Amino acid sequence: MSDKSYANWHAMSDQAVIEQLGEFVKHHRLQQNKTQQQLAKEAGISRSTLSLLERGETVTLNTFIQVLRVLGLLEHLNAFRVEEIISPIELAKKEQQKRKRASGSKNKISDNRESDW
Repeated sequence: MSDKSYANWHAMSDQAVIEQLGEFVKHHRLQQNKTQQQLAKEAGISRSTLSLLERGETVTLNTFIQVLRVLGLLEHLNAFRVEEIISPIELAKKEQQKRKRASGSKNKISDNRESDW
C-alpha cells in the first residue's frame, strides 16, 4: 500500500492513522484505475473533498463510508462489528431451558359439556 509500515496502530498519532486511511483509499482508487474526479462523482462528493481524504486531512466519517462503498471495500468495516459472545456455561443453561416436548392444549373441551354434534 505504501512504503510506510505501521505494525503498531496504538503507537500512531491520530493524524498518522488518518493519513494511513487516506493512503488506503488512494491505493485502491489507483488499483481500480479511477481518477479522483470519477470516484468523487460516483461517491457524491467533490473532488477536493476526496483529495483532502487521500492527503490525510479531516473529512466526515460519512464521506469515508461513501468512498469505501464505491470502491467496494465496505467489508473492511466488519472489524467494527459487535458480536455477542456466549460462554459455554451460558450456552448450556440456554440449551436446558429449551422446550423438550409439547405440554398439550390447555383449552380442552371438558367431558361434562355437551357437544353440538
